Amino acid sequence: MVSAPAPLRIETDPAHGGRWTSLRAAGREWLRHRPEPRRPGVRPGDAFADAGGLEECVPTVRGTPDHGDAWSRPWQRAADGTESADCPDFRIGRRIRTDGDRAVADYRLTAEPGYRFLWAAHALLDLAPGARIGIADGAPVRRYPDGGDRWIPCAWPSGLDRIGPDDGTAVGAVVGTRQVSVHDGTGVLRLAVEAGDQPVSVALWRNLGGFPEHHPYRSVGVEPMLGRVFGLAAAGEGDAAVVPAGGEVRWRLTVTAHTMTDVPNNQKGTRTWSC
Repeated sequence: MVSAPAPLRIETDPAHGGRWTSLRAAGREWLRHRPEPRRPGVRPGDAFADAGGLEECVPTVRGTPDHGDAWSRPWQRAADGTESADCPDFRIGRRIRTDGDRAVADYRLTAEPGYRFLWAAHALLDLAPGARIGIADGAPVRRYPDGGDRWIPCAWPSGLDRIGPDDGTAVGAVVGTRQVSVHDGTGVLRLAVEAGDQPVSVALWRNLGGFPEHHPYRSVGVEPMLGRVFGLAAAGEGDAAVVPAGGEVRWRLTVTAHTMTDVPNNQKGTRTWSC
């Protein structure tokens, strides 16, 4: 297959938690959206209001506060394009730049030395049955069979790499890797996180109509992370990022997109992947 670069465009909404509202590349919109009337009016401490897109989850994903502190607060945008939010224990800022098929988001969190936190680029993607998640075989996996903090160790892929039709299941996992690719039809999206000596991983949320219990819907999250667990309260030694003596942590999220141009005729339009 021949890979062609795909121009990439990102839009954000600073007034409503800094959410990424669009990630358009490879001829399509990658972010899933869903109607959520609570989202425009959320306040700190509210339960998570899932409108799709990409939410900045910090200082935790699960637990308290639900999906972190930053998603429910207004962000400010400076003249140089930097966007930032002030939270009770920290300040987070980011600057997103795009160049052709590549986007770079540089982050900076300032807090008291020793402050522990998780961060996740909580990207909820619009993926069809047959999409594939690409991670190196054998990468360590912490698989979460329910909504709690209990996890089971295994190795990638352990059946987590394929996105099937809605089957009433929901599972979360945190994979020990700094990069991931998403293959859907002819489009390929790649995400990678760099954070010096801080722990990094990629979280997955594969909800195929299994969550929530009373009104389930489809939701697939591919989430580069700082940290190795979903909930900060359950983070052991080395499982969370830690602010060093200088009072700040910097990290980078890189997003690239490609289009595969020679999909066989009998696969065009099916949105499946083979290689």
